[in-house]
Amino acid sequence: MPPSVRFQTREHVDFVVIGSGAAGGVIAKELSTAGFGVVVLEQGPYLEASQFRHDEVGYVLNGELAGSVTDFPQTFRRTEQDDAKAAQFPPPIVYARLVGGSSVHFTANYWRFRPIDFIERSKLGAIPGTGFADWPITYDELEPYYTKVEWEVGVSGVPGPSDPPRSKPYPMPPVPVKSSGVLFERGAQQLGLHPYPAPLAILSRPYNHRSACINCGFCMRFGCEVGAKSSSLAAMVPLAEATGHCEIRPLSTVYRIQTDASGRVSEVQYFDQNGAPQAQRARAVVLSANGAESARLLLLSESSRFPQGLANASGMVGQHLMFNGYTTAMGLFEEQLNEYKGVQATRVALDYYDSDPARGFYGGGGLDARFGVNYPIMFGLGGLPSDAPQWGGEYKRLLSQYYTRTMVVAGHSTTVPLATNNITLDPELKDKFGRPALRTTYQEHPDDLKTMQFFQDRCKEVLEAAGARRVWASPVEEATVGVHLLGTCRMGNDPAASVVDRYHRAHDVPNLFICDGSSFVTSGRGQPTMTIQALAFRAADHIIQFARRGEI
Repeated sequence: MPPSVRFQTREHVDFVVIGSGAAGGVIAKELSTAGFGVVVLEQGPYLEASQFRHDEVGYVLNGELAGSVTDFPQTFRRTEQDDAKAAQFPPPIVYARLVGGSSVHFTANYWRFRPIDFIERSKLGAIPGTGFADWPITYDELEPYYTKVEWEVGVSGVPGPSDPPRSKPYPMPPVPVKSSGVLFERGAQQLGLHPYPAPLAILSRPYNHRSACINCGFCMRFGCEVGAKSSSLAAMVPLAEATGHCEIRPLSTVYRIQTDASGRVSEVQYFDQNGAPQAQRARAVVLSANGAESARLLLLSESSRFPQGLANASGMVGQHLMFNGYTTAMGLFEEQLNEYKGVQATRVALDYYDSDPARGFYGGGGLDARFGVNYPIMFGLGGLPSDAPQWGGEYKRLLSQYYTRTMVVAGHSTTVPLATNNITLDPELKDKFGRPALRTTYQEHPDDLKTMQFFQDRCKEVLEAAGARRVWASPVEEATVGVHLLGTCRMGNDPAASVVDRYHRAHDVPNLFICDGSSFVTSGRGQPTMTIQALAFRAADHIIQFARRGEI
């Protein structure tokens, strides 16, 4: 869809929003609907639903939506004492580069946080050596915005047996249950758990002039060809453009947020699709580039006034990176399940959501059932047990048997915030625009590994109780790749211990707002996008009020 308005780069627009993903799309829609002039700078292309393909080689194995690791290299190390090494595919930080961001290729699990997520530090006490802290907001403050996500973005579901309070039901019923959901429900109930339909940002019926899911099976890592997945591209960007106040400017790679003599943001500098430097003047900026790139851009925007990076007087920019724990077990069943059809997950159980001191470690989360290794080539590379042959007739026979009879139970869990897990600028490696590459330093806290092992054991139990002929799992290992990018510009009331305040305004820069996964104080239980968008709706609400009162 072509933009409905074009702004001149040398004239001041009301807002520049950097990034068009889960948060940026919401904020652009809200600000433009309120009548403000908005330019959205997105480093990737603007693709329409008709341009997406069921191309496993391109989208999954080559990461076509994520961009080339040659053009955008990254480095990784476990600790700051280690040498950072250039990463091959997949890189340590994985996200989509296109209008709509990673909301285009996500699985669309939409769990709300619970009240405990915001006050765990007060309830459980300190975890020595960590940045474990309470949020400066509560669940009750965010609840109206969770509801707004469900009704404006489009979420299908039904409240679970222990769900937090809600002011409104889901707008659509759950998507149909799959074989994995039926089996998961059977096994979980035998263990005394309480499974229920998984809430998904996928339309179970036509909604807001968009089509319902057609069960093609290409959700995770793919763009939706019918617009049933509630990405920012499908649900928010069209509404923003329809206002006549919002320009989506794709293929615009930001390299600096410039400030004036008073320390206020004055313009955003970027490379256009031809690699030429440009600058868009703005009265205020909202940074929603994701939990890694937002931190990187602030560090790139250092100056004599901000020698540690923009908005980084606290030294907290880039720190407390959290990925969420993820573990799986796989099960082979007698009958065909045909899990390659339909959405990823249709049943979830959150009985282990809370951290339990009796376990001897911090951590909690949830279980769901899915296909997991869900496309033929991927399954051929990693879907069989480790003792299966890797070639030949027996390999072929096992593939034909296992592909239609296998399901996964997955555990999604907490990550402890550590200052030593961080995003910094690599001092040597540069991307195709000459910007220092992302350098990720990441090592799990011992409690993270114990939590992941706990959940993998529960995954195995559910599969066994469901009647699997065989159950297997890979060993629990430390993460080298993250898709949930959280915590690097955390919110808080104390400017010395956080980057933004409770309204997402940078403590150091009054006309700069930062809202995406970087704002998180704790990690939640493995499905952050619903909360990212609730925070974005809330941030936009307050930004609009600030602007109308002349406080920006």
